[in-house]
Amino acid sequence: MGKRTGKASTSVLWTNLFKSASAKTYLENNGEELGLPTFAEYITGCCRERGEVPERVIKRAGIERAFGHQIFRGIRNPSRDSVLQLAFGFEADVEQTQLLLRHAGHCALYPRIKRDATISYCLKNGYSLIETQQTLSELALPLIGGDKNE
Repeated sequence: MGKRTGKASTSVLWTNLFKSASAKTYLENNGEELGLPTFAEYITGCCRERGEVPERVIKRAGIERAFGHQIFRGIRNPSRDSVLQLAFGFEADVEQTQLLLRHAGHCALYPRIKRDATISYCLKNGYSLIETQQTLSELALPLIGGDKNE
């Protein structure tokens, strides 16, 4: 789900950066490798790669239909929780979820945070959003998408 836009791997870019004489030199020499597509472009590409339609992803994500389409069109920026909901809508694994979060400009899931660890466990084990919400509830952790005022 979601291929890199450039040709160089991230590790190669790190190496190039730290071997460069200056940040300016790095930016000049690696300009075509830098940047990420917008979140809307990224998730639309993910749908295309998977032969998926946004409507089904939005429905599985449990996101309000109009808001979901606004995210796909780039009109609205999703919160971290909305991105997590979309991960369940895409039936993503942990790695794919981390990419979704990165492309949306949000922090990655972190295993030292109880809620993030629980969500990661659920993603790894193929839980649905509903099953994940039940697990979070049983552990007295905040549900995903609890704040509807985005």
